[in-house]
Amino acid sequence: MQPKPGANGTAVTEFILLGLVETPGLRPAVFVLFLLAYLVTVGGNLSILAAILVEPKLHTPMYFFLGNLSVLDIGCITVTVPSMLGRLLSHKRTVPYAACLSQLFFFHLLVGVDCFLLTAMAYDRFLAICRPLTYSTRMSPTVQRILVAVSWACAFSNALTHTVAISTLNFCGPSVINHFYCDLPQLFQLSCSSTQLNELLLFGVGFIMAGTPLALVVTSYIHVAAAVLQIRSAEGRKKAFSTCGSHLTVVAIFYGSGIFNYMRLGSAKLSDKDKAVGIFNTVANPMLNPIIYSLRNPDVQGALWRVIKGRWSLA
Repeated sequence: MQPKPGANGTAVTEFILLGLVETPGLRPAVFVLFLLAYLVTVGGNLSILAAILVEPKLHTPMYFFLGNLSVLDIGCITVTVPSMLGRLLSHKRTVPYAACLSQLFFFHLLVGVDCFLLTAMAYDRFLAICRPLTYSTRMSPTVQRILVAVSWACAFSNALTHTVAISTLNFCGPSVINHFYCDLPQLFQLSCSSTQLNELLLFGVGFIMAGTPLALVVTSYIHVAAAVLQIRSAEGRKKAFSTCGSHLTVVAIFYGSGIFNYMRLGSAKLSDKDKAVGIFNTVANPMLNPIIYSLRNPDVQGALWRVIKGRWSLA
């Protein structure tokens, strides 16, 4: 995919990513910090996957989706952080036009699947609590695989739409991106052609691809809350709510950071706040998810402990 020439007959063939810090003395500290964050995130999510595989109690639809979510978290941080670390090591801040658009595509692909999987997990909780008698048939292994496949298909169409749309814009300079990865708001700022249609497309497709899943999540949990409140014992209500609390926390963080990032396209200048939100989206979220899902879950904690002891015994 080649860049289109701008009004002055030239085309931007590469972008300059300023990264998180411009002070050379801070770059080694940033490198070490984000390398540790990357290793912790990959290790944590691989541990969740291993726990799900070795613990029979976790061979349920909810943890099937959680395992897929862990794979996505590894992918999401891998799309952005290693390339940033490479630029910090090489002191080279340029990124080719095609590489920038590729990063944009894969980032939106993985985040899109994440969005739909969170909806599938909410539907799973709705069936488990509100329709327990038909749960095993409505959430069969075939249904689980179909939900995952549909999530990938919808996310792929969304990511491809935005990538093709951004490739129609003209970039004729400047080519400096005040961020550490390529994303839509930053590229809109650099375009020397009108981005009005692209922004309308982002809002329109975003409303369908993110608003609809969010509405389904909210609807599912309204029914779940109504069913749980009818449980007479306090212990039963506490147990039912505890199975949903982790998922609701992840949903709130996911949509909160996403709304802040993409609903501010009209702002005249993107600031360092956008870098902070970018860190939250690409690093903090994937790193926190394993902690959130294991913090109040004795089954996951027990399985993780067995995985750790197994590694020690092998060592």
